[in-house]
Amino acid sequence: MLIENILPDQVLLDLFERRHSCRAFTQRAVPHEIVERILTLAQHTASWCNAQPWLVHLISGPATDRFRAGLSIYRSTNSPSPDFAFPERYEGVYQERRRACGLQLYDAVGVVRGDRVASQAQAMRNFELFDAPQAVFITTEESLGIYGAVDCGAYVANFMSAAQSLGVACIAQAALANYPGYIRKFFDLPQSRRVVCAISFGYEDENHPANTFRTSRAAVSEVAQWVTG
Repeated sequence: MLIENILPDQVLLDLFERRHSCRAFTQRAVPHEIVERILTLAQHTASWCNAQPWLVHLISGPATDRFRAGLSIYRSTNSPSPDFAFPERYEGVYQERRRACGLQLYDAVGVVRGDRVASQAQAMRNFELFDAPQAVFITTEESLGIYGAVDCGAYVANFMSAAQSLGVACIAQAALANYPGYIRKFFDLPQSRRVVCAISFGYEDENHPANTFRTSRAAVSEVAQWVTG
């Protein structure tokens, strides 16, 4: 039941505003029943022709440590080869937003501008899952093409919003999709399963500087174009 005198859209706005990409987690695991609730809520995601193309592959406990260790070895002998092409480049406002986010992170964790060693070390935190105790990997069927991936993107957004509503922190990670071969091998997936991204999740380390900044959002007027006549 909603709090009296609080409108539903205000509740949703509060949820969206509180959600952020968590880049440092405690080692406290999210209870199984809460993970199941997140999955149940996310399963209401709309999809093209109701195909529901996502399959969700989860790791927790010792499996998370095994995944991290194995990925480190795999990366040492394999080049990035994502199933879905990464952006060719960022230009204009997209580069401005991307750069602002990176600078906010570096300022928060004390990476001096131009320190490539420190910035690379921070980037490598992706492959350590930011010490998250749990993660999910989202895949779609190759034959469904880009629309399968688009549907999975909607699922990712709903998973993270559902998690936030239950006090669970998340970060969506495209970086891990650079190594789909390892992910397919780890989960014994057929070649036809295309890796979209991962979501590391758990409980936020509120004292870690990486979690102290928040990115901005463009005004609606910057992203919405109206045709009225």
